[in-house]
Amino acid sequence: MYAAGSIAAKKEYVICLYIRLSIEDDDVSGNPFKKESGSITMQRALLYDYIKNRKEFDGCKVIEKCDDGFSGTHFDNRPQFTEMLELAKKGKINCSIVKDFSRFGMDYVELGNYLEQLFPFMGVRFISVNDNYDSAELADGTTGGLDVAFKNLIYDYYSREMSRKQRIAWQRMAEQG
Repeated sequence: MYAAGSIAAKKEYVICLYIRLSIEDDDVSGNPFKKESGSITMQRALLYDYIKNRKEFDGCKVIEKCDDGFSGTHFDNRPQFTEMLELAKKGKINCSIVKDFSRFGMDYVELGNYLEQLFPFMGVRFISVNDNYDSAELADGTTGGLDVAFKNLIYDYYSREMSRKQRIAWQRMAEQG
């Protein structure tokens, strides 16, 4: 016979998969037969495969939010991201899974705020598959450590550098007519 409370109750997750791509693949625009970017399709497959291979997620409800063609540098201008946050605030999801940190967002400070403050406060488990990050595996009160901070900083730097190069390219094209 087991003592009361000796068997941990299985947590029932309501999972929100968040999928994002900055710029739609070229083959989507103008193609009436293609509904989404190839990268979006691949992210979705990766995330569903991840869930399928984890017993703890058997039978869990899965909600999907996808911002195809939205930059990750700003968090407040992505409609599906905003909907995901509203679901979290209302307690309708308690787990969010992304392919990697860069799909969630490219702003180093803001991303850290979600990982270390907002999601823990709202009771939302956060998983970044390719970064091997799972907030449930962190000891109470700890953060993801230096590797998470460096990855986020690199994503932030990459985003800023790409924006700078794009502005230069546009300026040169304008100068050339």
